[in-house]
Amino acid sequence: MSHKEFSTTDFRNALGSFATGVTIITALGRNGEKIGMTANSFNSVSLDPALVLWSIGRDANCFDDFIAAESFAIHILAEDQQDLSNLFAKTGSDRFAGLETTEGLSGVPLLPSYSTCFQCRIENQYDGGDHVILVGKVLEFTDNGTRPLIFHRGSYGAL
Repeated sequence: MSHKEFSTTDFRNALGSFATGVTIITALGRNGEKIGMTANSFNSVSLDPALVLWSIGRDANCFDDFIAAESFAIHILAEDQQDLSNLFAKTGSDRFAGLETTEGLSGVPLLPSYSTCFQCRIENQYDGGDHVILVGKVLEFTDNGTRPLIFHRGSYGAL
């Protein structure tokens, strides 16, 4: 069976038709430094055991640190946190400058505000082409019940 050829740009744009929430993933790097990045690849996996996943591009500047991390936190952003999302999406910036983080499980930095935060221990890592899929076992979570930040076709939105 043959398939229609398409560009990665067209494919990415088509994927953008699926509205997602926006998260910031944080962890401790290999040298104990705070690392974090914006991701919209978050998804639930299982209720029992409590498992969630996200994926990281192999070309991400903090790829090696996240792959080596034993724990991470997934912060689902609230609708008023677009600036924070943009800050953690930029490369080469000190993403934690001026942020008063707290220390979560295993020392993982937790952001001062969010809609929901899941603190996870790494359960599995899977090859995902140009990404690696990270599955985490949720050990603790905080749900503040606020409205989420939404991303759709390259733009932010709200419910």
